[in-house]
Amino acid sequence: MGMSVGAKNSGGGRRRRGGGRRAPMSEINVTPFVDVMLVLLIIFMVAAPLMTVGVPIDLPKTQAAALNADTQPITVSVKSDGQVYLQETAIPIDEIAAKLQAVATTGYTERVFVRGDGNAPYGVVADVMSRIQAGGFTNIGLVTEQKPDR
Repeated sequence: MGMSVGAKNSGGGRRRRGGGRRAPMSEINVTPFVDVMLVLLIIFMVAAPLMTVGVPIDLPKTQAAALNADTQPITVSVKSDGQVYLQETAIPIDEIAAKLQAVATTGYTERVFVRGDGNAPYGVVADVMSRIQAGGFTNIGLVTEQKPDR
């Protein structure tokens, strides 16, 4: 285990292969990948709230818990001025049952949510619900917002 002091190789004990070419670097530079992923994350965080579309109404607040929905339900909205919407399309109140039957994919067992504005006339919301039920739909639910915990 000796060491020679006067060796011909003065490169610090390292020899290069291939006569002076550098060996390829086998490490992956992850910094550009992380930068791209962070930019995409920010884009999706900003764009996600904008993807939800609907009729802007002020829902009443209740203590009821949120339901788990597997599929997108059919939504009928009643604005504060009494205007009725099926999904995002304004419709006359007397055409609700016919339009629901045309939109329903699983027939009369389709879940129908009624979103009534807190300032909407009670009679209009009740009339909409009775027309939906008279159209043959029995799975009707009222949509509300949860009250904030104090």
